Amino acid sequence: MTHWSLLGRRVLAIGPALGPLARGPLFGAALEVAGVERLADVSSATVDLLLIDADAVEPQVLADAVAALGADSSPPTLVVGSRLPASVVRALMRIRTADVLESPFSDQDLQAAVYALLDRDGMEVPAPSQHASRCWSVVGAVGGSGATTIAIEIASALAARSGKDNSVCLVDLHLADGAAAAYLGAAPAMALAEFGPAAERMDAALLAAFTTPVGKGIDLLACPRDPVAFEQISREAVLRILEIACDTYDFVVVDMPRHRRPWTLEALAGSDEVLVVSELTVPALLAARALCGEIEAALPPARRARVVLNRLASRMFGPAPSTAEAERALERQADAGIASDWEAAAASVNLGGPVRQHRPKSKIVRDVAALVDRLLGVETQARRSAWSRKAA
Repeated sequence: MTHWSLLGRRVLAIGPALGPLARGPLFGAALEVAGVERLADVSSATVDLLLIDADAVEPQVLADAVAALGADSSPPTLVVGSRLPASVVRALMRIRTADVLESPFSDQDLQAAVYALLDRDGMEVPAPSQHASRCWSVVGAVGGSGATTIAIEIASALAARSGKDNSVCLVDLHLADGAAAAYLGAAPAMALAEFGPAAERMDAALLAAFTTPVGKGIDLLACPRDPVAFEQISREAVLRILEIACDTYDFVVVDMPRHRRPWTLEALAGSDEVLVVSELTVPALLAARALCGEIEAALPPARRARVVLNRLASRMFGPAPSTAEAERALERQADAGIASDWEAAAASVNLGGPVRQHRPKSKIVRDVAALVDRLLGVETQARRSAWSRKAA
């Protein structure tokens, strides 16, 4: 399970200008800011990452201090600055895991360099956790594709399989106009805007105050509708709430907005599965193809988004593309299909609750169950949805 922060990692920053990074790309880390003399007693046993501002220290002093670091016992080291003297770079080459980053750099540049260093050093970026969790993110290719309904049904199916209380958390990140609470007949209780300036204060106890129980085994995290929520809620608050949820629940299902936000790529990269939901219309399929490409460009190598075709009609003739035609438009195979059952979906949102609760025999429930089985790795040929056989 990949998480979204450096929570708990011990980072030593040499140079006062690096202190504000604790509120930005190094959010969650235990950051110590010190002078160059602190390098005298640094080792990988006491520091997880060494970050040095080359512009804050006289070049020869810095070169001598870096050279004195043990080649094998030094923590991963990143030197940043607008001037990187050759003497410092030569000393840095003796360290087993090290890199340089020229100023000016973006938060994304720094994060990429830090994560690469920790990966090369064989360290897992997130803070260690004994809790095994899975996070699945669901995003619609276009508005109205049914992504929220599918996210709700996935959460419901997972809770039914678990049979435990509080095993699944459904997170609605449509912060301004999320519909999950309305679909479930629940009152949203998540007040992330209040913690933007101090997101590190959020913990599991606060998470419990933010949750709304919406059925056996399912808790909902959703914000009240607020047209300016995306501007008021910080990236750190969003990523922190996801971090805590994954440390608390067995499964976290995230209903993602399709438009990119400052936290979007990190949230998707921190997910075990990314599901792109598309209708069977040409504009939606083209949007899904483009969205998959954008997402996969930001994901780690070998990771891919999964396409879910929603509202598949059972009729043999009509204007909608066939599954085979849809896959040609997508330029990839679809990973799952959900049958159209408008009456069941409408009844469920009007009554408040998942389709599984109000129409347990609906084709939507059947197809979502097959999708969940596949994602859990328990799919069998007999349980495959009929949509996959219509492509021929």
